[in-house]
Amino acid sequence: MHIGFDISQTGSGKAGCGYFAHALIKAMLELAPEHRYSLFPSFGDFYFDALMPIRNPYSGRDTHYGPRQLSRETARKYWTGDDVETALGNPDVVHANNFWCPTQLASSRLIYTFYDMGFAVEPSWTTEANRVGCFDGVFRSAMAADWVVAISEASKAYYLNVFPHFPEDRIRVIYPCSRFADSSAEGKRPKALDGVSAGGYWLNVGTIEPRKNQRRLAEAYARYLALGGAPMPLVLAGGKGWLMEDFQRHLSELEIDAQVVMTGYVSDDELIWLYRNCYANLYPSLFEGFGLPVLEGMQFGAATLASNTTSIPEVAGDAAILLAPEDTEGWAQAMLRLAGNRLEHDQLSAAALKQAGRFDWKRSAETLLQLYEEALASPKRRMAT
Repeated sequence: MHIGFDISQTGSGKAGCGYFAHALIKAMLELAPEHRYSLFPSFGDFYFDALMPIRNPYSGRDTHYGPRQLSRETARKYWTGDDVETALGNPDVVHANNFWCPTQLASSRLIYTFYDMGFAVEPSWTTEANRVGCFDGVFRSAMAADWVVAISEASKAYYLNVFPHFPEDRIRVIYPCSRFADSSAEGKRPKALDGVSAGGYWLNVGTIEPRKNQRRLAEAYARYLALGGAPMPLVLAGGKGWLMEDFQRHLSELEIDAQVVMTGYVSDDELIWLYRNCYANLYPSLFEGFGLPVLEGMQFGAATLASNTTSIPEVAGDAAILLAPEDTEGWAQAMLRLAGNRLEHDQLSAAALKQAGRFDWKRSAETLLQLYEEALASPKRRMAT
């Protein structure tokens, strides 16, 4: 089988979508090296990373890299051309992973990864340009994709609710998994945490942006301190996103800026240390297609408090304290209780390790390869209707 696979978001600054594509292609190359793989460092014109490596970072017996576009304009011309299938070598399967979706594939089976539609749920969570670009890609997938890969049952249900015409038997849930292969790794302490004791801080991982809900988390933390909670600092590990320019002022107004540590973007080794050594991992996100920081924290035994919305209960199972993300008082009270109850903390930590073991990249990649085989054995969607 000739598999064309979008790796456009797997560069050095990759986030959740990029990790999904990165881990799946690595696992497929290991599990099924007999296939031919064409890897696309640019894919469409919505997402473009000028810093993608020139050389192929993935090794395989029959693995090819390219075409690599040098600008968004040349990418747009290439990927919207009528002859793109021929230019790509007529892959049996083309898998889109970055929200953009081609519509002109005549014979290649088009597989589209659907993450979530948080951008449509609440306009204030993102920018106008991102909202329009993401919705355009998802809408085009509903018209042109032969199969859709949803990253959770919640995402699948949401997609079918918005696009009820899409055949349910052509949408498959394939879970993401942790990016970390070695659960015994100790990691490396970030310099920003010099002087902070291991096991002596609350942790939140994610880009600082409205959907991740750090504003309410800060309010809950301020309330926790006001109630007499142990003075453990709150560590926010993630790069600055959009629409949060006033966040530092918000911390100052809450009078907690001295107790909040903002690490910025951290390396994988630093993130392992943060997960392994936090008192608890806090994830109050308002809307998630999956919620990878919940799973990754559990992999390293982090006691977890998380939102009870969208996909997060699928990830957390019964191994976390689940709370409404808008309930700042509830979060403050849960933090206060957990800080004073070491037995509950340790029980959550043990349950987290067990829950994390239910997710495995090899199993996800095997499911994806089976989907490719099924897609290839089936007619293209528009021919089947």
